[in-house]
Amino acid sequence: QVALVESGGGLVQAGGSLRLSCTASGGVFSNYHMGWFRQAPGKEREFVAVISWNDAFTAYADSVKGRFTISRDNAKNTGNLQMNSLKPEDTAVYYCAVGNWAFMTTNGEADYWGQGTQVTVSS
Repeated sequence: QVALVESGGGLVQAGGSLRLSCTASGGVFSNYHMGWFRQAPGKEREFVAVISWNDAFTAYADSVKGRFTISRDNAKNTGNLQMNSLKPEDTAVYYCAVGNWAFMTTNGEADYWGQGTQVTVSS
C-alpha cells in the first residue's frame, strides 16, 4: 500500500509557474512508475506526464510538452511536476499516481492515487 500526498497547488496568473510535489509513504516508491494526471471541471481525468521508476524515461501529453517537467527523487520518496508558461486551460485538480506505465499512459489507470491539489490559472 502506497499513500501519496500532493502539495504545491494554488492560484497563478497565465504565463506563471508552479511546482507540484508528491510525497509517498507506506510502500516502496522506487518500485513504481509515477504519473501526474489532471481533471478539469466537467471533464474526464486526463494523463499529463509519467516518469519511469529509475528516472530513465519520461513521457508527456502533447498539451503540456515543452512546458511541464516531471522528476522524482527515490531517496526522498518524492516526485515533482514543474509547470511553466501556465495557461488558463491548465486549470484543474492535479493528481499524482503510481503504477504500470502502459496502464497510466493509455488507460489512465494506476495502482495508487493521491487526493489531488487544485491549480487555478487566471487570464
